[in-house]
Parts: sequence; structure tokens; C-alpha cells
Amino acid sequence: MTTSTVHTSTGATSDTTKGMTTATGSPAGVADDTHEPIGDLLVDRRLVEFLDREALPGAGVDPARFWDGFVRVFRGFTGRNRALLAERDRLQTTLDQYHREHPGTPDPADYQAFLRRIGYLLDEPAGVRARTRNVDTEIAQVAGPQLVVPVMNRRFAINAANARWGSLYDALYGTDAISEADGATRGPGYNPLRGQRVIAWARAFLDRAVPLTSGSHADVVEYRAGQRLRATLRSGEIVGPVDEDAFAGFTGAPGAPKSILLRHHGLHIDIRFDFDSPIGRADRAHISDIVLEAAITAIMDFEDSVAAVDGPDKVVGYRNWLGLNDGSAAEVMEKGGRTFTRTLAADPTWSAPDGSEVRLPGRSLMLCRNVGHLMTTPAVLDEHGEELPEGILDALVTSLCAMPGLEPTNQRANSRAGSIYIVKPKQHGPAEVAFTSDLFAAVEDVLGLERNTIKMGIMDEERRTTVNLMACIEQAADRIIFINTGFLDRTGDEIHTSMAAGAMIRKAEMKSATWMTNYEDWNVDVGLACGLPGRAQIGKGMWAMTELMADMLATKIAHPAAGANTAWVPSPTGATLHVTHYHDVNVWERQADILQQGRRATLAGLLDIPLAPSTDWTAEEKRREVENSCQSILGYVVRWIEQGVGCSKVPDINDVDLMEDRATCRISSQMLANWIHHDVVSAEFVVDAFRRMAVVVDQQNAADPDYLPMTPSTPEGSYEDSIAWCAARDLALEGTRSPSGYTEPILHARRREFKAAHGLV
Repeated sequence: MTTSTVHTSTGATSDTTKGMTTATGSPAGVADDTHEPIGDLLVDRRLVEFLDREALPGAGVDPARFWDGFVRVFRGFTGRNRALLAERDRLQTTLDQYHREHPGTPDPADYQAFLRRIGYLLDEPAGVRARTRNVDTEIAQVAGPQLVVPVMNRRFAINAANARWGSLYDALYGTDAISEADGATRGPGYNPLRGQRVIAWARAFLDRAVPLTSGSHADVVEYRAGQRLRATLRSGEIVGPVDEDAFAGFTGAPGAPKSILLRHHGLHIDIRFDFDSPIGRADRAHISDIVLEAAITAIMDFEDSVAAVDGPDKVVGYRNWLGLNDGSAAEVMEKGGRTFTRTLAADPTWSAPDGSEVRLPGRSLMLCRNVGHLMTTPAVLDEHGEELPEGILDALVTSLCAMPGLEPTNQRANSRAGSIYIVKPKQHGPAEVAFTSDLFAAVEDVLGLERNTIKMGIMDEERRTTVNLMACIEQAADRIIFINTGFLDRTGDEIHTSMAAGAMIRKAEMKSATWMTNYEDWNVDVGLACGLPGRAQIGKGMWAMTELMADMLATKIAHPAAGANTAWVPSPTGATLHVTHYHDVNVWERQADILQQGRRATLAGLLDIPLAPSTDWTAEEKRREVENSCQSILGYVVRWIEQGVGCSKVPDINDVDLMEDRATCRISSQMLANWIHHDVVSAEFVVDAFRRMAVVVDQQNAADPDYLPMTPSTPEGSYEDSIAWCAARDLALEGTRSPSGYTEPILHARRREFKAAHGLV
């Protein structure tokens, strides 16, 4: 008989045999080689080892106190979590029945009365104001891009943290932001013609952000620093910036600076000089680069962009999050035959005009997105072996791992205001927000943190949260630091909530639907009315076309123009380009204008169900719509199931790379489920499309040595032999029954099946 170390609910440890009783008298349950009894819970041994050996010592938290609180929090919140999910089911069942009895577009007054009667729609509370305190400048006072990155990929996470500063020259030169027409092509080696266009674009940007009293930055032959910034034009005229306060600092000698720091709209621009570099030597002012303060904040994601289905997966993410907070995160990389270690950037410094030191953060302020309330995890089981809520585990462990990031002596500390920032997704209404706030308070008690240290970002991505957004903010008024229109998940929930009402419009039409335009305005209107400026971010969604930066530059300026002081980008390069929009738009002035206008969106518009006025699409239109959804689902799901990749650049049916995560997958699967449910297409038609698109996706991934084709290799084979293909099919065929149309239950089950079949457990 083997022995193991058993934690008791008081934190004490003792050697005992498996299956015996703990020191508290609680049954040790069904502990095996993978789980360890802790009180009357069973916790994955790898998670226990990580917490005992790394996270608890790193945070300076007493193990006895933590494990006692760990058990107490699970016991105190699991039942309430389950009750909230049961309420979701009750409401959805009631909605389905209503729409079956009232098919098509409902009468607005009758529909609103019905929603109020069943408790779906609540009266909007009066006088709601955000009261959040101790919020970092990056959230409260600076408008700029927000990166979202899967925390399980340590290299991506480090890159995101370091994306606070980005080379504008590199971002322009390496993307389609600069046209390749007339010989300005990208390719091996440096193209001087393309370089000239990059420099011209960057100088025009400087003229917009920090204009000179006369002339253009393109005409400057010399910059001089000191107590004031002065620039000599080609004409010999000496000028300064229109706004003298825009000059924030410099490095090097005043007469020959190595860099000049400018400030505009709270954001910084670092002009760098290097006569010895090829670019600097050829530049009339010897500018070698213009570096922008770019990704002001970054969300390290444990949710839609990761594939974490068990204890070992969760430990990977938790360990990376701890390293990002204690400053130890590092990744050995190889590039161009050279091996190096990438670490977290240090804080850069300059000399201020008055001779003092200017020190700015070298890293994005990090937020952490936990999972929602739905999923359970095999990492923590009750005494009967039943899985417990993953969101409770995330709240405890991500908060613990964030604590080193609060330490003032930590040279890579995350928050200078002493706050932990957790974005909470997929909440349905104010009762669920109240649950999260209470959970955070309980976690603060376990970890010995002051009340409201843990701040909350509310993803406005479920319909019941949208229509009750002010009441949701009221429940988190002392914690709120973020609301965001997650339009991808929101579209999936829009379809699922009204699944029984009728056939929905096509995916491409959703962005201009009445509910969507009202939704985007409603979020900003409510956020401004609740006093979020100066305390919290009002955010907009992701740019998914990762390679189309010219299109992003042309269109994403709409986000700050809409009053959002942050918007999501998929890469550091995207952040560097998108930040130029926050120089072009004064978001704070725009928010003041919108607030003065008053509420623009209406509840009636928000509740306008996007039903197709007719389903008489041609056979070809139906085929293309279905194949597009099937191809995007397969392209994403195959990597999720087989390689554990939760966020991918997936070529669409036209071979355009799109960033796909569970939210985009939710839209496609719900659209297919809706069309099957209303006989627009048959289930067999969709399954046939999955078979055809599997061939396309296999071809798109042919160069990946780790890829397992979904198409049968022999005439006797079956598509059902591919676990990934089965998962994709199930997402569409089971879409009406999946809770809120979420993809997680099917994906998690199939990923675990794949791991077991291939010895990855």
C-alpha cells in the first residue's frame, strides 16, 4: 500500500494511506494517483505541488490559511454557482416556449412585458456610479490598445507584456499598411523605396500628433533637447512644438540626443537617433526609428483563447501567470540561427526637461481573464468525485499568482496602485455579477488582501447582461474597471437566446443589424452614465483579420471615435498601428460629447431579434453560407482538439487568415444550428459540408508535421474516426441543446477523449 501527503482543511499535513480519513474527520474520497485529498475535496496533485512549491511561497501566503480557505470557498460558492446556471436554464426554456407560441418577430411591448414578467429584464436602477479606487493610470486615465493573448503560450504572453512599446517603422514596413505598389515590395533585404514610404508615413503621423509651430517634421534636419525641444528645418528656421508641454524628455546629450520623448493624449512617442545605422545615416535628421507607447494594457487569457481541460493544463497557465507577475517569465528562443532568452522588459528612463528622471512602464498593465460560471474542472472534485466550478478555482489561483505583481520592491511589478485585475466573461445579468463580487471578497479574505483589491472587468457579451448593464455595474460599483462589447460571443448568444423565434439573417449581415448597432452604442452610453471615465475602461472588440493592417488602419479608428478608451488587437504589431488612432482622436473629449448628447440606443432596438425576413436564398447562397461556417469551425477545432491550441490564425474559405477563438466558433456553430432547427438546410446537408470542408482544411494544414488529417485515408475509413471532425460536427448538430450555445462542453469532452486516446493524460 502506497502512502501520500494529505492536506487537511486546517492546512496541516500528515502521512496517511489513500482512502483513509483526514485529520478533520472528512472522508478522503476517491483519491488516486492524480488527486490528493484536501479537507473533503480532491485536488489534482500537479496543481497542489505547483501551489505548495511555487505560488504560495512566491506570494508569501501561509499554506494552512490558504488550504483552509480553499475548501471553505468551494463549499460556500459551489451551490450558488449551480443555482445561477439553473436559472439560466429556466429562462431559456421559458423563452423557447414563448417563441414557439409567438413565432417570428414579437410585438415589442408584449415582448418587453414578457421579459420583465419572467425576471429576464429588470428595471434600470437610478443613480448608479462607479466608485472604484486604486486604479492604475493605464486604465483610469490613458486611452489606447488592449492586447488579448493566450496565457498558456509563454512566448506570446511575454511578447504581449513587452508590447507596451513598439517600433512604428517595423509595424509599417512589415505589413500591408504600406502599399507594395510601384516597387515598394516586402521581401528579403531592405527595400529603400519602401523605407522612404514608411518614413513619410511616420513623419506625417508626427505632424498630426505633435505639430511644429512652422513646417513639418519631414523638413527637420536636427533636433536639440534640453529645457525645451527645438528643431532646425532645412530652411534654417528653428521651431518648436505647438504644445511645449509635449516635450517630455530625452536621452544622450542635449545637442546630440539619442532619443527624444514626446507626449500626446497621455501617450508617449520616442524618436530615436542613430547616425551609424543604415536608416539613421540616410535620414536627414538621423532618425533611426519612432517607437510608440502601444499596448497600454494586455489581457492574459485563461478562457476563449486557450484549451485547458484538466489539472495539468491549468497549471501551465497558472505558472505562466505567476512568472509574469513575479518578473521571472522567460522563454528561450531561436531566430536566424541565434539562440537567446526573452524576458520581461525593464522600465525605460529619460532625462526630463528640468533635469529630473522620467521613468515609464516598460510593460503593458496586465489583466487576467478567468473562465465563466458554466464549466467545471477535473482539477478539483468533491467527495463523490464530481467536478467543481472552474471559475472558483480561477478566482483563487489567479489572484494568488497575481500577488507578487503588487510588491513595490519587484522591479517588474504589474500594478503600481496595488490592484489585481480580473476580467470575468460570460456573465448573465446582475445576480451573476453579484456572485462574482462576493466570490472575489471571499478570495481576498483567504489571501489576506484588503477589500476591493481584486477589480472586475465585465464582458458585456451575453444578452441578459446587455439589457441589464446598469444593474450589473451597480453590483460591482466598487470593483468595476472595464466593460467591453464582446460582439462575437454576444452574436452567438443573440442567436441562441432567440433560437426558437425563427431563422436568423446571415453572419455577414449581423454587424449592421439593428440590435448590433444599438448594442455598441448602449454599452458606451451606459458606461458614461455610470461615471466610468477616470475609473474604468469602456472597450470595443477584436480586429480578427491579422494580416490586413491597412484595412485596420482605415476602419478601427471608429472605436475611439465611438467613445471607447480601449479596443482589442491580436498582436503587438496591431497595437503599434492602432495606437495611432488614439493620437488622432481625443477619446476624453469624444466621451464628453456623447455624454452631453444623452442616451442614443434604445431598449426596443436592443431587443430587435435579427430574424431573416425571408429564407428564400438560392441553393448556391445556402451552400456558400454553410460551407463558410463549416470550414471556419473545422479549421479552428482541429487544432483545438489535436494540438491544444485555443487561438489560431485560420485561413477562411477564401484563404484569408482570420483570428479564431471559441467566440467566433460559437457564432458559426449557432448559425448552423439555427438554420437546421428552422429547416433552412437539413442536418445531412451540413454534415456533407463538413465532409467537403475537411478536405479543404486538410490541404490548408498539409505542411504541419503534427497535423492529423480528418479525411479518411482509405475507402473503408470514416470521418467519424477523427475526434476533431466529430467535435466540429457536434457543435452544429447539438447547438440548440448546448448551454447558451457555448462550445466549451463539447470541445472539452472531445479534447479529453483525444488526450486519452494518444496518451497525453
